[in-house]
Amino acid sequence: QVQLVESGGGLVQAGGSLRLSCAASGRTFSTYAMGWFRQAPGKEREFVAAITWSGFSTYYADSVKGRFTISGDNAKNGLYLQMNSLKPEDTAVYYCAATRLRVPPTNRYEYNYWGQGTQVTVSS
Repeated sequence: QVQLVESGGGLVQAGGSLRLSCAASGRTFSTYAMGWFRQAPGKEREFVAAITWSGFSTYYADSVKGRFTISGDNAKNGLYLQMNSLKPEDTAVYYCAATRLRVPPTNRYEYNYWGQGTQVTVSS
């Protein structure tokens, strides 16, 4: 089992930045690929970014490419999402997730563990 707890959400103006963190505990964190997803009201949960367990490869949704950066710290069992140039359409609950797959998928159904989420609100 893996337990995931997100933090770092909040209210920010358009153009601002936030850094989300995800603290993992339980099974060996470094054996899982990790991802960030988000869900806006009335919408499906969508892929944002992912990173392989080694940290060598990262993947991004087109909508956040160039603005968001995913990173991990196996020594601290931490996953991070640096979000810059935020837009009102980035407003959502952001979730951290872990998958046993070596290459992290963009399909949320292939993730085995989820955090409770952290709210990000971007005002215009």
